[in-house]
Amino acid sequence: MFESYIGKRSTPTRNAVERGAIRKFAEAIGDPHPLYVDEDAGKSSAYGGNIAPPTFPRVLDYGSIEGFHLPNVGLIHGEQFFHYERPLKVGETIQCYTEIKDYYEREGTGGKLGFLVIEDVGEDSRGERIFTSQAIVIITEEVRKRLSK
Repeated sequence: MFESYIGKRSTPTRNAVERGAIRKFAEAIGDPHPLYVDEDAGKSSAYGGNIAPPTFPRVLDYGSIEGFHLPNVGLIHGEQFFHYERPLKVGETIQCYTEIKDYYEREGTGGKLGFLVIEDVGEDSRGERIFTSQAIVIITEEVRKRLSK
C-alpha cells in the first residue's frame, strides 16, 4: 500500500527551538526540570544553556512528502524512539525532515495490518545530525480499506 513511498523524504524545514515552546511542552508533560525551564540552571549546566525535553521533537515541523497522506483518525501508534547525538538547545534553529523507511504487512485477528516506519531527523546549521526519531504507525484493515478507495 505504501511501498512506493519507501526512501522518499520531505524537503527540509527550518524550526526555531523557542524558550516559550520548551516551557509549555515541559509543563504539558509534567516535567518542569530546571534544565528545560530555568535560565540560570541552564547557564550553569554542562550545556551552557537550556535544553529541550527528549520527546520535544514530536512537535516540530518536518515538512511533507509529496502525495503522501495519512488519515487523522484510526491509526495506532505502535512504537517510537529518540536517539540523540547531542541535546537540542534552546535558541538554535534547526533543519528537520521526515523519511519513509519501510512498509510491511502482517495478518492480524481483525484482518491485515500495515506497519509504516517513519524516521524524523533534526540537523544543525552545518548539516550535522542532532537527533533521529523513528516511529511505527499501525494501519488497521478498516483504515486500509478507506485509503484504497
